[in-house]
Amino acid sequence: MRHITPVLLAAAGFISPCYAAPVTPNFTSGTITSETKTRTEVIEVIKQIEYSTGTSYTVTGTNINIPDRPGPGANYTIINQGAPFQFSETQLTPGIPKGTWIDRKTLEESYTNSISVFTQ
Repeated sequence: MRHITPVLLAAAGFISPCYAAPVTPNFTSGTITSETKTRTEVIEVIKQIEYSTGTSYTVTGTNINIPDRPGPGANYTIINQGAPFQFSETQLTPGIPKGTWIDRKTLEESYTNSISVFTQ
C-alpha cells in the first residue's frame, strides 16, 4: 500500500484539465417525412334466439264477429256480408318463434402524412 500512493501522486502531475470545444452543425436545412398507416378490423357475431315456453293465441279483425271465448276452432263470422273485412289468427306453441343472426364486419383505415422542415 505504501508503494502505490507515491505512484498515484506522480501520475496526477501528468494529468492536464480537459476543456470542451464548441460544436457547430454542418447543415443549413433539412426535412423529415413521416407516414403512418392504421387499419382496424372489427368482426361482430350476434346471435339472438327467443324461446317460448307456453302457448299463446291471438285473433284480430275488422267486420268480424269475435265470440266471447275466442280460440282455435271458434266460430268467427262476417258482420256485414259483402263489406270489406280483415281477419288474422295466430297460435304459438312452445319452441323458438324468432331467431336473429347478425354477422357484421367493420373496417377502418387511416393514413397520416406529415412533413417537418427545419433551417438553421
